[in-house]
Amino acid sequence: MTSVIIYDTTLRDGAQREGISFSVVDKINITRRLDELGIHFIEGGWPGSSPKDDEYFKNIGELNLINSKLVAFGSTRRANKKVAEDRNIKALANSGVEFVTLVGKSSDMHVSQVLETTLDENLSMVMDSILYLKRHGIRVFFDAEHFFDGYKSNTEYALQVLETADRAGAECLVLCDTNGGALPAEIADIINKVRKITNVPIGIHTHNDGELAVANTLAAVNAGVEQVQGTINGYGERCGNANLCSIIPALKLKIGIDCVTDKQLAKLTDVAHYISEVANLVPDPFLPYIGSSAFSHKGGLHVSGLSKWSNSYQHIDPELVGNKQRTLISELSGKANIVHRAKELGFCLSSKSREAQELLEKVKNLENRGFQYENAEASFDLLVQRVKPDYAKPFELIDFMVIVEKRRRPPVMKNAEEMMSEAIVKVKINSEVVHTAAEGNGPVNALDKALRKALLRFYPDLSAVNLIDYKVRILEGNTGTESQVRVIIESNDGIEQWRTVGSSTNIIEASWLALADSMEYWLLKQKGN
Repeated sequence: MTSVIIYDTTLRDGAQREGISFSVVDKINITRRLDELGIHFIEGGWPGSSPKDDEYFKNIGELNLINSKLVAFGSTRRANKKVAEDRNIKALANSGVEFVTLVGKSSDMHVSQVLETTLDENLSMVMDSILYLKRHGIRVFFDAEHFFDGYKSNTEYALQVLETADRAGAECLVLCDTNGGALPAEIADIINKVRKITNVPIGIHTHNDGELAVANTLAAVNAGVEQVQGTINGYGERCGNANLCSIIPALKLKIGIDCVTDKQLAKLTDVAHYISEVANLVPDPFLPYIGSSAFSHKGGLHVSGLSKWSNSYQHIDPELVGNKQRTLISELSGKANIVHRAKELGFCLSSKSREAQELLEKVKNLENRGFQYENAEASFDLLVQRVKPDYAKPFELIDFMVIVEKRRRPPVMKNAEEMMSEAIVKVKINSEVVHTAAEGNGPVNALDKALRKALLRFYPDLSAVNLIDYKVRILEGNTGTESQVRVIIESNDGIEQWRTVGSSTNIIEASWLALADSMEYWLLKQKGN
């Protein structure tokens, strides 16, 4: 096989994932990014199903797509109704697109139990709907819903549905594992049998309920399908759809099918993360190929191997898909991790050097006290910098104090009581001792404000830094309020994000350590730039 058509249904099937609700603007912006990725067909939605989808198809024509064709989705006409009177079919015909994907039942049980009509009427619904759209100049792909379950239930009827769509003029017969319960061997076997009854190109549409959507899709490709349907990040109802972010690189890098260009493939991670942000979902770090942990290495033996041969513990070069390799630092690390990470920071260490041994011992001692650096790389980067003999801290804490007070307000006011936090910070900056105080809506917020007040006079650009996440974990659940706690702070400056860590039996001290690291890390990066 020399080519496979990539068909994306993120905007329709993917949007059925719990918690996702794309606006019209979101859908248009995602369409633009999918076009840049080189997706061949983009399913924009279901005209006539909602005002949102109607507005999308009304406005999408203004977007000049370079690589992609837009597709509208809809179902066959309703049972026992004339096709010309079916509102949904007419909406598809008037959607302004060249391609429509029409879904129809191919399972006898679904026809009788869900549509509550006869098997013959369902065949007429398929035939009438495709013919109507073709008379209106539209090219039709046919999604045979529940095909694999239908094939196992009533093989003759499932094939009859495909033959009907073929005779009506469908340009691709897409076999759907709608419930996601098929196995790769079943998929391949059934596709091989389908290919004997039709010369029309075959497509595959799988769901991930059995954790096999990608495997089933690749098995279908090996069996000869020519169109692959899926979603970015595997979004979809229940357990999701086949993940195009795994399928596309597998097709290109493993099977040798040039479904996208090298340049387009290198955009994969960026597009996947962009769509997760638009969907207001945290990118899954453990997704293959595009996850932030997909090429992370923690074991010292692995990192040692990677330092000698880049492919020793990773199946592809992460840059091919726009990702990057990460070296994690923890109590499991060996000197190789320390040396490798320091090298990434531009600090050359020998594994036999005093600095490398010192860093390794420090990491292990600190992690024994509750610090954790594999998810707080900025704090580890500072540890590396601090072993340099010429490193000068941009500021140094002398002391701080936090007051938390419950104030009574005048009875006439709406809330008779309020909580107030005040932080007093004393830091040394360029040989000058600065003493500041600030109030906040909590002790950490007050500390943040007081530290900023001290630093901004010397580093005004620090105003770009924002604390965007704050997590506290109790490390010893059996010691009550005396437990060691770990604080992770995530910050950004509008360009990049970083995480820092602090640990103590005092939550305020742990917060201060993470907060101070965040500021110091940013100042260090600015100095490096």
